[in-house]
Amino acid sequence: MTENSLYGRLDDVAGEAGYDDHPPRVGFFTDTSVCIGCKACEVACKEWNGVPAADFDLLGMSFDNTGHLGANAWRHVAFVEQPAPPEPQDLGMPSFDRPGDAAGPEARTDFRWLMASDVCKHCTHAGCLDVCPTGALFRTEFGTVVVQQDICNGCGYCVSGCPYGVIERREGDGRAQKCTLCYDRLRAGEEPACAKACPTDSIQFGELDELRDRAAARVATLRERGEVGARLYGADPDDGVGGNGAFFLLLDEPEVYGLPPDPVVPTRDLPAMWKRAGLAAVAFAAAAVAAFAGGR
Repeated sequence: MTENSLYGRLDDVAGEAGYDDHPPRVGFFTDTSVCIGCKACEVACKEWNGVPAADFDLLGMSFDNTGHLGANAWRHVAFVEQPAPPEPQDLGMPSFDRPGDAAGPEARTDFRWLMASDVCKHCTHAGCLDVCPTGALFRTEFGTVVVQQDICNGCGYCVSGCPYGVIERREGDGRAQKCTLCYDRLRAGEEPACAKACPTDSIQFGELDELRDRAAARVATLRERGEVGARLYGADPDDGVGGNGAFFLLLDEPEVYGLPPDPVVPTRDLPAMWKRAGLAAVAFAAAAVAAFAGGR
């Protein structure tokens, strides 16, 4: 077992959690460039894990019907419609064209869909796990993070501890809910239900190190084809959460997909906080001694 770490790179996540003999760390690589928005992953996740079939109403904004991850949406397929930049306006003489002359197909603005299946990131340094007071959240031998429903007391600390806004308490139940990366299927040697159901292989499951190599090669291929915006999100072990167990290939900035640009695990600032608290305690103690000595 390695020395405890609150922040930064951590090469053996399961070993840090106390597993002396464990399988390689596994996770998801989601290639959004081939996502077709079919929502098969959402349905498969609900069916296998018994997640309530709620939050399937259209929100009135594109074809997104869940809006965000939550207690009843362990997978969320985002739809982002991006219009083409507007053509420069001619500020010269007014046009005498008849209304509707430019209403044909040739005048329609081009746009593209950015679709992405979002999920819990199963962080190397998981803020939800670090703040749980009951031990309801635990690290598995596969390096993933799971909530034990029979231990969760519904305190909600994990909700504020997640830098991605993934975990949520279920209404009427109160207990925290999120993706388990199908822990029961992993223990049986099966891949998670969402990856199994994905028809385009947008959601890829496997050993994390191999997935990172595969993702880097895919980004290089897309950039060679002219997709200059292709990038990886959550694959860097030196980022604010030590890298994610579920990472993504994006075609635009993370904010476009509703993802935070620079997530940081809350425990990163613990040493500095304790240092300041210690200095404050020493200052108060010194003031108390001075006041006592001056009153004699």
